[in-house]
Amino acid sequence: MSDSFLPYGRQVIEDDDIEAVARVLRSDYLTTGPEIPAFEAEFSRWHGGAVHCIACNSATAGLHLALDALGVAPGDVCIVPSLTFLATANAARYCGAEVVFADVDPQSGLMTPATLDAAILRARTRFSGARLAAVLPVHLAGLPCDLETLHARVQAEGAVLVADSCHALASRWTDAGGQSRLVGDAGFCDAAVFSFHPVKTLACGEGGMVTTRHEEAAETMRRRRSHGIERDPVRMGEPRAGEWPWYHEMGELGWNYRMPDINAALGRSQLAKLSRFAARRRELTSLYEEALKPLAPLVLPPAGRAETDSCRHLMNVRIDFEAAGVARETVMERLKDRGVGSQVHYIPVHTQPYYTARYGPERLPGADTYYARTLSLPLYPAMADDDPARVAGALAEALEAG
Repeated sequence: MSDSFLPYGRQVIEDDDIEAVARVLRSDYLTTGPEIPAFEAEFSRWHGGAVHCIACNSATAGLHLALDALGVAPGDVCIVPSLTFLATANAARYCGAEVVFADVDPQSGLMTPATLDAAILRARTRFSGARLAAVLPVHLAGLPCDLETLHARVQAEGAVLVADSCHALASRWTDAGGQSRLVGDAGFCDAAVFSFHPVKTLACGEGGMVTTRHEEAAETMRRRRSHGIERDPVRMGEPRAGEWPWYHEMGELGWNYRMPDINAALGRSQLAKLSRFAARRRELTSLYEEALKPLAPLVLPPAGRAETDSCRHLMNVRIDFEAAGVARETVMERLKDRGVGSQVHYIPVHTQPYYTARYGPERLPGADTYYARTLSLPLYPAMADDDPARVAGALAEALEAG
């Protein structure tokens, strides 16, 4: 690969990011130190200050912590859209819950109120008598789903809503009252979970964050991300705990889901640039939309919703490979030969061997249609202004039959 190769996603690490990490490496704490609460406090302020924030070592850990703290238990049922990364469904299984996959809109890949209703009916049939505990909509590629309507449906069922927001940091949407809302403000969900994987909008190397307005759930997540250990003498109710500085209690099972201070320092440095990163992603998205127009209707830009202002994590275009007469794998190889990386997000989770072995084969036409046509093109802030046109030109050549 040459220096001009454009991967589908890439972190942007600058000198001040490196210095932030080096500062921690020179300090007394590499993990479980002061960077964690500082990062959590700054992330909360970025989301309006009304949310509790719980940092953890991955978004997968965050999904598990959130479901666990909100009461998802063995024998419960969780509804997950089939178009997502495996972790969204796996987190429910970690809690011992069963998964029912919701279909998605074939153009956007998002769970909709209609596909949620259909999944609820299937859950009642398949797991009669089981409690519907949680629904996990996914803001795929950074496009906010109809969270307000979904939340009302979920509340009516007595369940909780945990929004997989891993792709949607800095995305906004407008509620029914006309108020612009930031994904992650937890106004229409019980928790939202973000990812800081290198290709995401904010990079920590690896890492995740849960936002919630439920104080008790937040405290539970903080304990259980560190083996369930309690050190506060007041909460332990142990008179001698205040006299013994080493004393702690484990009253419940937890996990080692802590975020290291090294990662949090990088996250804090990146968070200070989030507005710039988000603005650049929006600029590149507009440039792509213009560059792709000559390829329509064979290639269509990512589907959108009028009431949203997306900060896109993925440039997930829709391509009619059948009409083009070229297989997707051939197009990807031709793009690579032209210095352009690409990826597919995602293989529908309901087709994965683990889940077909557990629940049997299932047909979800929206997910199947979306999967058959999706391809993610390069999108990251360091791209040049002329890169979207370069990618569109390479795509046009790659789609030529023969």
